[in-house]
Amino acid sequence: MWSRCSFGALRVHRHRSYLLTRAFAQTVRFSSGTTTTMGAIGTHTIDTTERLAKLRELLKKPENKVKAFFVPSEDQHFSEYPAHADERRAFISGFNGSAGCAIITLREAYLFTDGRYFLQASQQLDSNWKLMKQGLPDVPTWQDFLSKHLEQGTRIGIDPTLISAVEAESLKKSLEPRGSELISLQQNPVDIVWGKDRPTRPQNSVFPLDVKYAGEAFQSKLKRLREEITKKNAVASVVTLLDEVAWLFNLRGTDIDFNPVFFAYAVVTPTKALLFINDAQVQDSVKTFLGSDVEIRPYESFLPSLKQLTATLGASKEKPMLLGDKTSLAVVEAIGQENVSLIPSPVAAMKAIKNATEIEGFRQCHIRDGTALIRYFAWLEEQLNNGVELNESQGADKLEEFRSELELFRGLSFTTISSTGPNAAIIHYSPEPDNCAIIKKDQVYLCDSGGQYLDGTTDVTRTWHFGTPTDEEKRAFTRVLQGHISIDTAVFPTGTSGFVIDSFARRALWQEGWDCRHGTGHGIGHFLNVHEGPHGIGTRITYNSTPLKAGMTVSNGEWTE
Repeated sequence: MWSRCSFGALRVHRHRSYLLTRAFAQTVRFSSGTTTTMGAIGTHTIDTTERLAKLRELLKKPENKVKAFFVPSEDQHFSEYPAHADERRAFISGFNGSAGCAIITLREAYLFTDGRYFLQASQQLDSNWKLMKQGLPDVPTWQDFLSKHLEQGTRIGIDPTLISAVEAESLKKSLEPRGSELISLQQNPVDIVWGKDRPTRPQNSVFPLDVKYAGEAFQSKLKRLREEITKKNAVASVVTLLDEVAWLFNLRGTDIDFNPVFFAYAVVTPTKALLFINDAQVQDSVKTFLGSDVEIRPYESFLPSLKQLTATLGASKEKPMLLGDKTSLAVVEAIGQENVSLIPSPVAAMKAIKNATEIEGFRQCHIRDGTALIRYFAWLEEQLNNGVELNESQGADKLEEFRSELELFRGLSFTTISSTGPNAAIIHYSPEPDNCAIIKKDQVYLCDSGGQYLDGTTDVTRTWHFGTPTDEEKRAFTRVLQGHISIDTAVFPTGTSGFVIDSFARRALWQEGWDCRHGTGHGIGHFLNVHEGPHGIGTRITYNSTPLKAGMTVSNGEWTE
């Protein structure tokens, strides 16, 4: 058995930091130059001709008059996995991987994504699109494309709720030398093209997470956040990311598949905590749980309320409102650029360091989750040995059945990646129920899956071969295993980031002339998003800004090509 994706905890002992990865881990993906998608089912192509034609007509309208339009993957809360109603990039391009953005001009359409998704994008994009394989030589980033490859004086349309204020400011500066500019459109033209076929946003009921699982009362978390507000000489903190709102108030929801979050914003002042959420989602039990500590306001009143709060609180350059660096341009414009301080989110930093209860919850849910995996792999091996024909989707369904029987189970943490043979080389592959491969004994079988439990979140990969692996497969696995051992045994000084130690994991691959287009490890939320920042282990330069600290949880995974 071969495996990947581990839960680990960082601890400090005698002023030395140790990365303690657990035995829920280490895996390899074998590849022949192929990579792909995260949690998205399907590799079929959609004809986007009509959609693009309608979009371009809207771009030409007098109220817009733009020559290009930028379509990101994220929603207004910068969720990695948006609700179906917010999958604008997937709708307009046909590519439904979790990472990437689209730029549509009056004549061309471009899809930018990274190496994890090259294969999926090439299969899903129709002839209207040009795939921009970011990270390859001579392929610009989407930012450079806007600032250096469009003609001078281009008006570039954006939805100000879907681009961060930090990104927008950087783009504006890069566009100035060419006389180009960003234009905030009053209505997203993709939504207009989508029309009545666009799904409605969920408004599911939220529920409290008992302190016996959370390990800290929400009142204590609010107190800690208020201390940060005081330290920064600020008047309030605005919280816009869904997992941060959920964590701060010890609430969970089901508005987005696989992520126990709900649509909401929050504003915390030294004396008040305002939660902006649709009232229909808040049952009496939740109102009782929050009590007088939290004032509930309508979700749609968030942006208008910011203008009023700015005046009421007396926000200014000297006494700003604290905003996380992923906050949208629309939020900053509502408050006023001169009245905000854009910083790494203090809530994200607090959430990243797990308390003792959360860490123990991770251990216990992994133990239970492991029993489901053991049952599944034993069942699968028996079926294959008995000559039963099973496809990848049937395998995924059986594993979910075993997980659903476990105590505290609340659903999957992402779409199960059940993949056999060549499909196991596709990063983040998910099988189509009616069109997927048969699991074979003489091929590698990779299963990357996870569950959401009240006491934690799991993300576990196991790579099996039910026959005899080839020498190349064994050599590739060994090199990845050596990388995991190198990370597992690393001792590094306080202040070291995951960006720095990532090379430990890749050294054995590099010696073979190999590498992978995937990170080595990511943070994991506690009964929250399976991918959690701000820390991680990988080649993303952003990881270098967050040192690994005691109490952070990480998963480790590597794929080789």
